[in-house]
Amino acid sequence: MTETLPPGGVRPGEDEITAGWAAPWRPEQVAARLAGLTAPWYVAAGWALDLFLGGEGRPHGDLEIAVPAAAFGEVQRRFPELEFDAVGSGTVWAAAAPEVLAATHQTWARDPATGQWRFDVFREPHDGTTWICRRDETLRLPYARIVEHTGSGIPYLRPELVLLFKAKATRPKDRADFDRVLPHLDRSRRQDLAALLARIHPGHAWLDRLGE
Repeated sequence: MTETLPPGGVRPGEDEITAGWAAPWRPEQVAARLAGLTAPWYVAAGWALDLFLGGEGRPHGDLEIAVPAAAFGEVQRRFPELEFDAVGSGTVWAAAAPEVLAATHQTWARDPATGQWRFDVFREPHDGTTWICRRDETLRLPYARIVEHTGSGIPYLRPELVLLFKAKATRPKDRADFDRVLPHLDRSRRQDLAALLARIHPGHAWLDRLGE
């Protein structure tokens, strides 16, 4: 993602965004459409934590998945009935052109028949099969180490990394997610998350909790 956002686009209000996300898809719906995809992909954010825990712990206003940026076209071709809108800094570019996609990292898949967004695609920085963290480009891990799978085969981001991304804003739902997942993290996962937080968010309030 570049520093300067492209011209154009619209800035929808909160009510418009809420209405547009009134009927997001579930992980199993997207996973069925992406079956056999050669590029690595995973469910991210709150849904990833639910997949890790094995049950839906709270309502979800959207569904977020992530793919290596170079593989976005493969994902796009699996959903020919949808338009993909680029999103950045509160602005939405409908059916985004390649130059807009190159300047952003977030994409909302929209059903043009209803105007509803169905899922969100993060186009992640990477180096081949190595994932690069957007928050700290020196943090690089093989996709094989950051993706786990449910019993039915749905890929999701490891909970330690989901919580690392949630640590920046710590909205009420992020704090609730941390409280909900913490008892299910073994010692190794807690140590990994603590190391990541100390590296990217030193002094974060969650560090004390991870040492309990």
